[in-house]
Amino acid sequence: MKIVIAGSRGLVGTALTNSLVGDGHAVVRLMRSGSSAEKENGGKRSQTTNQTTAPRNSSAKIMDVAWNPNTCDLEGEPFGADQDEIEGSDALVNLAGASIAGASWTPERKALLRSSRVHITRELLCSIEKLEDGPKTIISASAVGYYGSRGDELLTEESKAGDDFLARLASEWEAEAVKAEALGLRVMRLRFGIVLAKHGGALPQIMRPFKFGVGGRLGSGQQWMSWIALQDVVSVIREALQNRAVSGAVNVVSPQPVRNADFTKALGRAMRRPTIVPAPAFALEFVLGEMADALLLASQRVAPSRLEQLGFRFAQRDLDSALASILREP
Repeated sequence: MKIVIAGSRGLVGTALTNSLVGDGHAVVRLMRSGSSAEKENGGKRSQTTNQTTAPRNSSAKIMDVAWNPNTCDLEGEPFGADQDEIEGSDALVNLAGASIAGASWTPERKALLRSSRVHITRELLCSIEKLEDGPKTIISASAVGYYGSRGDELLTEESKAGDDFLARLASEWEAEAVKAEALGLRVMRLRFGIVLAKHGGALPQIMRPFKFGVGGRLGSGQQWMSWIALQDVVSVIREALQNRAVSGAVNVVSPQPVRNADFTKALGRAMRRPTIVPAPAFALEFVLGEMADALLLASQRVAPSRLEQLGFRFAQRDLDSALASILREP
């Protein structure tokens, strides 16, 4: 397969690229003009177009293509590539989006979060429309924030959207992706839960206070957390790429969501650290404002109904074993 990836340098994008190339597939990484990746390459085409990251005797390769999201143009410079690199591709995986927890939610930050998802998705579709033989499938990231904070309600792909900032953002994000169906493309919207990995994403930040012995539940600790190991995220995307009969929304979460208090205890056990210093809700809200309510105190008990219907086999279903496995990674 030839897979085009937007957001290839993030946690999921990097793991997915390595997995695909390791199995002999070709990956085209869309690099936004002016991005850090472009600057690192010194205005030259990425040298990863050889097979240094692929197995020996493999035809797999990684190609970097410069892309201007303001004009939806695939540019010949600085990498010396053009849209021919994307012609004949099997699928586009859209993982682009600025970090939700990267900075305080000022009006300017909210605008960036929206543009890096909604605008980028819109411009990706614009670019695809210009191709003669573009990808036939779009796998677009979303998040369980789509549902808003819903207490103990069990949420499936059929549940309605919420109405807070993250819910509205995810709804708009997905709505842009769905427009590709009018072009005859198969569209999957993957609603990611908290992706657990040792060297990226939320887990290292969650672990930080535990390392100093001051870890504890957040607020009441009764809010539900829907999580999934990075290993399973990659497997879900790989399954989505191969199973052309599947489309629509898919919850990418473990079958066993846990309450924050239980997550805290499990992480404490895995790290062999105490979990006796709770963070009161009012303190979190004072420091982080709206972000605390949406990211730390919101309750989302999400079920992977579509994945279970498809017979997907999770490598990590249980939180204790998942954390133990993740923390053993080098």
